[in-house]
Amino acid sequence: MVPGDGIGPEVAEATVRALAATGVEIEWERVELTGELIVASHGELPPWVIESLERTKLGLKGPVTTPIAGGYQSVNVVLRKRLDLFANVRPVRNMPGLKTRYQDVPIDMVIFRENTEDLYAGLEHEVVKDVVTSLKVITRFASERIARYAFHYTRAAGRRKITAVHKANIMKLSDGMFLRCCREVAREYPEIEYKELIVDNASMQLVMRPEQFDVLLMPNLYGDIVSDLAAGLVGGLGMVPGANMGEKHAVFEAVHGSAPDIAGRGIANPTALMLSSVMMLEHLGERAAAERLQRAIEAVYTEGTRLTRDVGGQASTSQFTDAVIAKL
Repeated sequence: MVPGDGIGPEVAEATVRALAATGVEIEWERVELTGELIVASHGELPPWVIESLERTKLGLKGPVTTPIAGGYQSVNVVLRKRLDLFANVRPVRNMPGLKTRYQDVPIDMVIFRENTEDLYAGLEHEVVKDVVTSLKVITRFASERIARYAFHYTRAAGRRKITAVHKANIMKLSDGMFLRCCREVAREYPEIEYKELIVDNASMQLVMRPEQFDVLLMPNLYGDIVSDLAAGLVGGLGMVPGANMGEKHAVFEAVHGSAPDIAGRGIANPTALMLSSVMMLEHLGERAAAERLQRAIEAVYTEGTRLTRDVGGQASTSQFTDAVIAKL
């Protein structure tokens, strides 16, 4: 368990309580990771974080503050590279009972984002004063690996369609490489419908007709942007879980930020981390418990009387959690 900082410890504690109520016995090893610790270590991940995850192979992580336009690199980026968590997986679906602009639209998609390269390689250079370059790195190895992971998931989950998102009309070599790998893997899964969309068109289509999408597959930067756009269709980042999957390790996390402005006030919404823990239970093979927790969360939203302020209610973090536990 990496509670993080800001609202992280609050939503982490709420999630631990909900998981305990499922009846699954989990022994938590808590490790501290905060923005202040990263500053003190000059941008390096504290050794105890890596040591713990190397041993357990499994993590549940709250948000950690990252500075903008300066300072150290994103903790999430460093962690994903260090543990080779190459697949970022974000299911996006309507929450029953939650009022949004798209509440009557059947949204149920899964976004697969390559997690280790692209512009997130962090290879930036000031050529001369006020002229900066940033390298976009796309490799066959990483592109083929994320494509195969997405197609394998789609087949196993009984889904029917994958849309590869790209900008190969402009970046013909880099995004062209990504698309070629997707096409090659697609031929191995003839029962799955495969199509491609340029990222700007995909963004428009998501807003106009999100119900048309099933599984989306894309490089790192587009995946980051598009997954947040998709989250906005179903109520925001507070409603969307996330998983970072590797060959040996898995870290499940809330994809929202640390929200320091409301930290300590007891009003944070723990839904995203709770839903991430549902994914964690599925990963552990505890499918019955995962389904019960998912249904309990949905029941609280359907009832609508114990929701936090960000989704139109007045409940505190603990009151929302109590309601989920009562449903369990």
